[in-house]
Amino acid sequence: MTGVSELCYRFTKSALLPKARFMKKVFILDTNILLNNPDSIFKFDDNDVVIPISVIEEVDTFKKDLSETGRNAREVSRILDRLREKGTLSSGIRLFDDKEESGSLFVYLGHNMNVLPDVLADNTDNHILSIALTLQKQFGDGRKVSIITKDSNLRIKADAFGIAAEDFEADKVDISHLYSGYRNVKASSQAINDLYNRREMKSPVPDLYPNEFVILEDQDDSNQFVYGMYDPQGEVVRMLEPHSEGVWGIYPRNLEQTFALEALLDDNIKLVTLSGGAGTGKTLMAIAAGLAKTTDEDEYHKLLVARPIFPLGKDLGFLPGDLDEKLNPWMQPIFDNLELLLSGGAGGRHKRFGKGYQELINQGMLAVEPLTYIRGRSLPNQYFIVDEAQNLTPHEIKTILTRAGEGTKIVLTGDPYQIDNPYIDSENNGLTYVIERFRSAKIAAHITLKRGERSELATLAASLL
Repeated sequence: MTGVSELCYRFTKSALLPKARFMKKVFILDTNILLNNPDSIFKFDDNDVVIPISVIEEVDTFKKDLSETGRNAREVSRILDRLREKGTLSSGIRLFDDKEESGSLFVYLGHNMNVLPDVLADNTDNHILSIALTLQKQFGDGRKVSIITKDSNLRIKADAFGIAAEDFEADKVDISHLYSGYRNVKASSQAINDLYNRREMKSPVPDLYPNEFVILEDQDDSNQFVYGMYDPQGEVVRMLEPHSEGVWGIYPRNLEQTFALEALLDDNIKLVTLSGGAGTGKTLMAIAAGLAKTTDEDEYHKLLVARPIFPLGKDLGFLPGDLDEKLNPWMQPIFDNLELLLSGGAGGRHKRFGKGYQELINQGMLAVEPLTYIRGRSLPNQYFIVDEAQNLTPHEIKTILTRAGEGTKIVLTGDPYQIDNPYIDSENNGLTYVIERFRSAKIAAHITLKRGERSELATLAASLL
């Protein structure tokens, strides 16, 4: 148990420093926390952070991966190497030089499996458990020891041993109170008539978010209502004008789709997020709006549609063929929507491009790509749709949004309840993170789509299964 006594002694001393305003906590980080967000090391304020040596060993196994996980593993190594220059990691290094009371980072060099039952295997998760038990016994009630992990099984085992365990909360969003993008507001008959006649009115409530949609209902007659959208520039609610001609054969079938289409076609809104279950029309409407803005109105040079690569069910392994052939199974949902729109199947529109979407690709007006190679690019004057955004981490979403060049609009679509990425869940994925963080931004809008419109069977399956 190399370094245990010294480590606990240093922890105990740091907790009793005369200038300390509170008893510092000790947070032990699991591998998945670091691989999800390398900067999590610095997110625990003035408390101490412990990284077991077995976690560093596990991180090292991901360093050669070309995925976002591999990049995060390399970033963890770079962060620890920079901190190492300030002292010895096993003895503790201050995390913040500009703070009077700074937490310290410790790399824990040993573990004692004897404190655990023999039935538990000798692996990284149980090393973390043994370290937590050792420190908790050493500190008694003097300092709280917590394991920070995204592994629910490790949290369950920790609870069984009486150890505090939690997920990383910095990027969490309470999805039960997730911003919907619209609200119902009661108003007088006179207010509704004024909005209908003047096409705008002073905001009926003081706390509307920028580009939030409003359903103005008559307080005396629930059958009388009008729809509007809050304009943060003029601080007024503007009445929505219906899209009577549709967009590439797509007509909104419910109120949420009406709101979504309005945001997708508004050039002043540079970021649109659409969340909802399967069959609610998120991707189809986004692509239809992108085609209209790119091919019909020439507002953007290119429609770029991308999605992360995560399999549903068991992975089929390596696929034969060139790059396009390998990517085709992952991109097929996008191609299905494009074929529907370009064939006129969405609403009777005549087929405009003889060779379908391939003609648009050849003309440089359309690109369908995986998100794998987005890092380092600059994307000016593009209508950029990111499908299945719920499978991205907050860090990956930041990487994508910072690629937007001048004149680019980004649309994020996804279902927070259908996540294939093992490192995130419905409350800490990139989509919900952006929805929450951008709700007050004047160039952003969000709509939660609730009603399935794909087919009667699909809607019934989504509700019953």
